[in-house]
Amino acid sequence: MDDVFQRRVRTAAGAAWWTVLIAIVFLTMAWFFFQGIMSTRPAWYQGLLGPGVSWERLQDVALWAFAIFKICVWLMALVALWLTLWGRRLRRSG
Repeated sequence: MDDVFQRRVRTAAGAAWWTVLIAIVFLTMAWFFFQGIMSTRPAWYQGLLGPGVSWERLQDVALWAFAIFKICVWLMALVALWLTLWGRRLRRSG
């Protein structure tokens, strides 16, 4: 039973690290897209947002969204680290 549990914890740790990696890649790609949009400020994009949305408001909302997403990624990384350390401790004790 302990061997099965140890494998499951290690598998969960590996899945958590892959999730963190994918989230970081997504965040980086979204940041580059955001920088491209903010530097060119195309009229069609502002038309998609609606008549009352200014570029400054869009920038504020996007920066808050990136900050919150980064905090979530850091929390996922802490969970992945905890699972990794727990899996190692289970392997040593078993």
